[in-house]
Amino acid sequence: MRVERVEVVGDDLEALVGAIRAALEGGVDLLCTSGGLGPTHDDLTMEAVATATGRALALDPDALAMVEERSRGLRQTPGVARRVREKQAMLPAGATVLPPVGTAPGAALEHEGAVVVVLPGPPWELQEMWEAARSEPPLAALLARGGGAPERVLRAFAVPESRVVAALGPLDPGAWERLTVGICARDAELEITVRSAPEDAWAADALEARLGDELGAALYSRDGATVDEVVARLLTAAGQTVAVAESCTGGGLGARLTARPGSSAYVLGGVIAYSDGVKRDVLGVDPGLLRRHGAVSAPVAEEMAAGARDLVGSDWALAITGVAGPGGGTPEKPVGLVYVGLAGPDGVAAREHRLRGDREAIRDRSAALALHALRVALEAGRAV
Repeated sequence: MRVERVEVVGDDLEALVGAIRAALEGGVDLLCTSGGLGPTHDDLTMEAVATATGRALALDPDALAMVEERSRGLRQTPGVARRVREKQAMLPAGATVLPPVGTAPGAALEHEGAVVVVLPGPPWELQEMWEAARSEPPLAALLARGGGAPERVLRAFAVPESRVVAALGPLDPGAWERLTVGICARDAELEITVRSAPEDAWAADALEARLGDELGAALYSRDGATVDEVVARLLTAAGQTVAVAESCTGGGLGARLTARPGSSAYVLGGVIAYSDGVKRDVLGVDPGLLRRHGAVSAPVAEEMAAGARDLVGSDWALAITGVAGPGGGTPEKPVGLVYVGLAGPDGVAAREHRLRGDREAIRDRSAALALHALRVALEAGRAV
């Protein structure tokens, strides 16, 4: 089973019904919707699914009981409470109710050989409901017979797509014929997805081996693990800790480091040092360096990292300072200029990066580059 299409549709009943009908008439096996299950007038997904599949929209007693249980403690007038709860409990006739993770139930139903699964919009609600839905009919039956080609995900850092193309050029054509390969570039990485039938795993092995020979350490993940996961593993295995000092990323790096359960074992803390005063007074950055080089510079990134490491007593510390834009750039220090500092047991160093994109993209890429700096150091057993 593979994804054929992803479509974003506004809160318009006619547009929603049209998109659902088009997908079902296109012969899909599985159609998933997300969002539009709330109690307000523009939450139209259940009605759209009912209309598109020719079913009545009816109050489901089980769904209503679930909504009432999940809504206990919410401050609402009785009339409003009843109205919004009943709206969230309206399901297409004959659908299987999926218990809510928030307050909105989902639904699953069969329509002319296809399965439709209606999920909430917030990612954490969607993910949890999807996991529960996989064991519910009719989705469980579809997944059981759907199978699909096994997939492996390889990740390479600081490698252009052209190098991967060149590396795979000599691969046996017989292996290529048995594989579906996708390459996606993001945040200085390449994500290489390889699918093959179980009996053709040898072809995927050959591709992976070829990339390993040609890319070496740049192929840093062979099991799909992200750089965030790899760094967490390495810190845990080494029994070491990390701290952060962030300027332009404003806490984004710390958020990524602490996203996993158990991260308190290796993340000690950090400082959002947006102002020069905080860099100076909290992290101990030399005022002379700030005057001579400016806040966005390699020497300041180094002292930020060293200061964070000393402040919290960690084995490692990462620092980021840069110009995320859209304003604030100069000819000497344009938008996208970022320095990543790394302090470790063997010293401290910083690297310059010149990034493209909007403010969010620059901030995200800066955090990713910092994580890779730490990953490389941990794998090599040195500072940078």
